[in-house]
Amino acid sequence: MQIGRVVGTVVATQKNAKLEGAKLLLIQPVDPSGAPKGPTVLAIDSVSAGIGDRVLLVQDGKAAIQALGRGVAAVDAAVVGVIDEVEMGA
Repeated sequence: MQIGRVVGTVVATQKNAKLEGAKLLLIQPVDPSGAPKGPTVLAIDSVSAGIGDRVLLVQDGKAAIQALGRGVAAVDAAVVGVIDEVEMGA
């Protein structure tokens, strides 16, 4: 699981039937301080996140499928939480 920021949305009129109604988001992985880390990822939203939100991102197919509860579908990444606060110890 990693931290990311929602930077955009994707609209796909044709997609796998198991993904009908699913919102697609572009996620920029970030480090705990918010600095970009790696390439942008396309993920399925399971928590109604919006542009600018810090989110929890899973990039494991099995974990993403379980988070979505849509059975077996072609999913590599999913947003599974919206982050309220990041607190780091000293």
